[in-house]
Amino acid sequence: MSFIQTGKVDLRSDDPIETSGGNTSTFTRVTFPSPFPPGSNVVVFPLSQTFNGPETPGIRVHDVTNTGFLIRLNEVYAGATKSDGKHTTETIGWLAATV
Repeated sequence: MSFIQTGKVDLRSDDPIETSGGNTSTFTRVTFPSPFPPGSNVVVFPLSQTFNGPETPGIRVHDVTNTGFLIRLNEVYAGATKSDGKHTTETIGWLAATV
């Protein structure tokens, strides 16, 4: 049996883009409304719900557990255009499900 939960969070980034793996000091903790059963394999699908800045927002998810996850908003860092990482407030919707 699969379980699904949804939610949304308003995020902004006042910090430079994070280029070092594992540094989650600028991430925000999201706690699920109800924990998934212990031992569950949970996946999180985030998606921007707003378009408040001219740059493309990037969404990073880390440390997904049965009780929640970490999330960070910044700007996309790719190609010849390098982002400074800062981005205005966006609403990020998320769907979490067991697999």
